[in-house]
Amino acid sequence: MADTEASPSAVDKLKAYMRTRKGTILSVEILLSLIVIICYAASRYGGFSAVAICEMVFAIIFFVVFMMELDKQFLLVNWLWSDLFRAAIGALLYIITSLICVIGGAGDGARIAGGVFGLIAGIVFGYDTYTIFADIKATRGRSTVTTDA
Repeated sequence: MADTEASPSAVDKLKAYMRTRKGTILSVEILLSLIVIICYAASRYGGFSAVAICEMVFAIIFFVVFMMELDKQFLLVNWLWSDLFRAAIGALLYIITSLICVIGGAGDGARIAGGVFGLIAGIVFGYDTYTIFADIKATRGRSTVTTDA
């Protein structure tokens, strides 16, 4: 009988990816975005929830792409740079909208709570941007070819 090696299931890939630094960061981003959505939905003015919804959807997409290793199959997209732009724009938008909510949310506790969690999410997105940039910098340094004449 031939030994058949089964490919890992999606649950196994999820467990393995959650243990990585990138998987943990993306999971925290998704969780914080969900908390911000809930806080903004409970507030009197939920107009700021669009940023949290968009960033959560993008974080889920990149989580699935990296977890299933689709970034190695679809080489047309530079996933590292796309992830850098996603995280940088997310950090910037979260910090701006959260400061607006915290400063102007007098009397609306849910809006202030959403702003505080949004600031935390902005910091996490900023940290993600920093780690991605460090990965790009390390990858770029390794890809240079030196020729000795």
